[in-house]
Amino acid sequence: MKTLTTLLLAILPFMILAQEQSVDLFVGTYTHSGKSKGIHLYDFNTATGTASLKGTVAAENPSFLAVSTDRKYVYAVNENGDGNGTVSAYTYDDAAKKLALLNQRATGGDHPCHIVTDSKGTHVVVSNYSGGNVGIFPIQSDGSLGPLKQLIQYEGSGPDQSRQKAPHAHSAFFSPDEKQLYVQDLGTDKINIYDYHPENATNPLTPAAQPALAGAPGGGPRHIALSADGRFIYLLQELTANVMVYQQRAGTWATIQEITMNEAGFEGKNGAADIKLSPDGKFLYASNRGDANTLAIYGVDTATGKLTKIGNQSVLGSGPRNFTMSPDGRYLLVANQNTDEVVVFARSANSGLLTDTGHRIAVGSPVCLVF
Repeated sequence: MKTLTTLLLAILPFMILAQEQSVDLFVGTYTHSGKSKGIHLYDFNTATGTASLKGTVAAENPSFLAVSTDRKYVYAVNENGDGNGTVSAYTYDDAAKKLALLNQRATGGDHPCHIVTDSKGTHVVVSNYSGGNVGIFPIQSDGSLGPLKQLIQYEGSGPDQSRQKAPHAHSAFFSPDEKQLYVQDLGTDKINIYDYHPENATNPLTPAAQPALAGAPGGGPRHIALSADGRFIYLLQELTANVMVYQQRAGTWATIQEITMNEAGFEGKNGAADIKLSPDGKFLYASNRGDANTLAIYGVDTATGKLTKIGNQSVLGSGPRNFTMSPDGRYLLVANQNTDEVVVFARSANSGLLTDTGHRIAVGSPVCLVF
């Protein structure tokens, strides 16, 4: 008995360490190609950069996901057209590593492509790309979604008539203090800004004092990243693959920089997709699909907010859609939609540069990665 006790005491620290190194990774996918069945859940080991599949829940085109702060619920858009766009709510059992559907709601528009929830778990906000609108749903006490509370419809167009004949709401992000919401409209080259009042029973979103920011004409706003202090916005423009930087001065936003994502001399097709700051705010990353298939890497001057281009990293695949960083910032994972895998890079906290770990997660048409 003494020998067994001694052995258990010896291995207990390693058991605890192994448990702490395992984090949940949710992967949203497209299912219309037949390569995926829905939402995939993995254990990701932050010590080794490897992942193991724990389960899959069947869903139709769950392309973008949001996880509640308490980790009890997962929300997904079902990116369908022809009036069939929906948003789904799931309970998440962490011990069993299982998702269970609570309910679905129609989003009020076609091809819902992005979803976000506030940290207090009061609402989810869904961006409908083809519908050109954004809808907000209340979260009930059991995590399910109540009826659509507010739907904001956009109007207008942009100069690129191949992509901007109509509004296309592409994403919505809360400010760090969650007092405002920023909605990116690819079709009209705008960031629409709202004050957020979660306690309001009918209209949680009202136009802010500065109701919109202009992107570059024909740029196609898609996603943004916000500095932790809320002073800077980094706008990814899908059509031109340029990043625009805004600074807040005395309560008013002003453009201070626009910088390319591409390498010098690039003349191919663009398809910029996602943008994120490193956990320490010192580096910015942005993905470009099309003919580039790279991640742009920038250094961030945290005092001025301005960017300095460091370089471009091949994503070692095709169609880099969403990407994310592990909670400790040691790894950056890229969802390569067209080559059906997630590529795992090691990330240097000092230089911001990425190194291929050789690890891959084979999954059909990956779109969204959420820890």
